[in-house]
Amino acid sequence: MSERLEDARNVLSVEGLTLDLAGGHAQPRLVDDVTFAVPAGGAVALIGESGCGKTMTAMAVLGLLPAGIRPVAGSVRLGDRELLNRPERELAGIRGREIGTIFQEPMSSLDPTMTVGDQIAESRRLHLGERRGTARSRARELLDRVGIPDAARRLRAYPHELSGGMQQRVMIAAAISCDPRLVIADEPTTALDVTIQAEILGLLRDLQRDSGVAVLLVTHDLGVVADFCEDVVVMYAGHVVERSPVTDLFASARHPYTRALLRSVPAGRAPRTPLDVIPGRVPSAGDFPAGCRFRPRCEYAVDACARTEPVEARLDGGTGGHAARGTRCLRVAAGEIELQEAR
Repeated sequence: MSERLEDARNVLSVEGLTLDLAGGHAQPRLVDDVTFAVPAGGAVALIGESGCGKTMTAMAVLGLLPAGIRPVAGSVRLGDRELLNRPERELAGIRGREIGTIFQEPMSSLDPTMTVGDQIAESRRLHLGERRGTARSRARELLDRVGIPDAARRLRAYPHELSGGMQQRVMIAAAISCDPRLVIADEPTTALDVTIQAEILGLLRDLQRDSGVAVLLVTHDLGVVADFCEDVVVMYAGHVVERSPVTDLFASARHPYTRALLRSVPAGRAPRTPLDVIPGRVPSAGDFPAGCRFRPRCEYAVDACARTEPVEARLDGGTGGHAARGTRCLRVAAGEIELQEAR
């Protein structure tokens, strides 16, 4: 167990989470031995390519796993309360009240038949028992808080009447409407231009400062990670392959997969310079290779990588009170390869 999981300040502690896929396409250890923690007022990023298990991990925290996928090992704790395998009735009382969620596509998450005011107020009426008038008044205050002008009028608007940036702000207002301890943000800045993206991140940062809410950010955008998060959890094919404070990760990525991800970022490159790409693709569930799951795409792979599945090895300590760094690579752990600058 990492030192960080033992910290009483952690709002969310995920330890050894393992998910199996049952049915005709059964796949054991679809998500395997995932461990990380999010402290009060902190922001932790889950990063990796599509299909690496980021969203599945977040859905396990919420108790919203798709049919056929079930937790078979590990622990997910909100404070000192275990969430795995809780009755749906109990989880429904936690979602929205203690855990807020911001989805990446507000137009597919907001109800087109309800005004945004009613959608924000609904959570307070359900979880806090407020009357309709009181809840709508609080909804107007929340729209003000997230920076929507003329909130009293926008309260009566339907989602399609708002811009993409305003829709995302409504999603944030709904997510924080009951003052949750944790917000899970799944690609909250997708499809937003850079100006609106900066405003959304600034809004989330203000919420952290003002209320101490913890944020679990699921994203592909390394720029957002660098700007917003303190710690990073890198996932590949259901495994955590690297855990690190964000400054350490960008200064010296350790796992070959993380290094390859950082090399593929176009920022700072001369115009018309070809981008680095990672050959191949993330293996499908049920088709994971023997040994290291990244081995077929890794430039450092040797025969031993096919014979042994690596476990996470602790590296040097983190900085500024962060958790110690860790990586899931046989050769890095053995000191056989030295990964210095990420780019």
